[in-house]
Amino acid sequence: MPNRRSLNKRSSNERSSNERSSNERSSNERSSYANPDFFDRLQLITERYLSYRNRKKLLIKEKQRQKGFILDTIEAFIWAAGMVLLINQYLFQAYQIPSGSMIDTLLIGDRIFVNKIVYGPELLPGLLKLPSPIKPKRNDVIIFENPSYISRGTAFDVAQRIIYMLTLSFVDIDRDENGEPKAHFLIKRAVGVGGDRFVQERGNLRIRPAGEDRWIDESEFNAQRGFNHNLSRLMDENSYPELEAAGWAAAYNDLGLSIPASLEAPAVRAGSIRYPDYLAHEKARLEVLRGAFPHESRYSVLLARHNQGYYVPESRILPLGDNRDNSRDGRYFGPVKVSKILGKGSMIHWPGDFALRRFASFDRLGFIR
Repeated sequence: MPNRRSLNKRSSNERSSNERSSNERSSNERSSYANPDFFDRLQLITERYLSYRNRKKLLIKEKQRQKGFILDTIEAFIWAAGMVLLINQYLFQAYQIPSGSMIDTLLIGDRIFVNKIVYGPELLPGLLKLPSPIKPKRNDVIIFENPSYISRGTAFDVAQRIIYMLTLSFVDIDRDENGEPKAHFLIKRAVGVGGDRFVQERGNLRIRPAGEDRWIDESEFNAQRGFNHNLSRLMDENSYPELEAAGWAAAYNDLGLSIPASLEAPAVRAGSIRYPDYLAHEKARLEVLRGAFPHESRYSVLLARHNQGYYVPESRILPLGDNRDNSRDGRYFGPVKVSKILGKGSMIHWPGDFALRRFASFDRLGFIR
């Protein structure tokens, strides 16, 4: 049997243990109260953020109320104009078709969107263009700087393009002495790529691609590759003898010689041809001049381009209009540098022939092929 002393000792030890446990619990409770846990901190931070955001919204509303309707409208216009410029400069630019060189693919007055980012966007209008891993390929409808365009200066070019983009192509301040818009940009089809050779005979194109050993008619070439766009010819092929006679007569006139009687009547009839093939006319003229001056190489060199064809160097594209008899294109100014190609024709968003009340023209809306 335990004696009273041992019982008292045990009771004292139990009281000490209980007191220590009680002190530890109190200490933990004080520590928890002094240092909030993670969720308490999260709640505090959230409440502070929401209060800050509400105060900021109230300040913005108060500032807008103080500025008034006019300043709000100006601010909204500037913001919208900035967005239009960014979209036109780097993503999609509005463009209006100025001529019939791409009939029937594109008609005069068609408003289209040009994909500006696909070949690398311009950092600044007309000044600096970023490279792109995607290069123009055969049969793309491309927009590029007109090699024959004479600039009025960088400042004017930048201002003209900003106004043109802000108005979605409705306002163009770059006009000639007759008040007509200048052809700063051209839109054509990429027909030739690096290594190709082309020759044109009476308006019909033949192609000799790189690595091929024979000439292929363009119609056959397009059929082999599944290109189904239309090629328009406005000149009657039966009129070529008269057009060539006019070229020979022009050469006699250049030489200061009398025009043979056999050429006079056909040359006069050639004047009624509405869309003459100027290349065929020039070839006929050069044939006579080379015969008159066989010792002068310039005529032989110029004639060789017509007889032996055009060569497309690497990193260049030969652009041609789908309307072959009414297109001032690469056959006149040569292949263009890939770096000068600004974008790819994407889609028609407003048909030009709608102005003629051809309501069925809305069927032409959509992607350009």
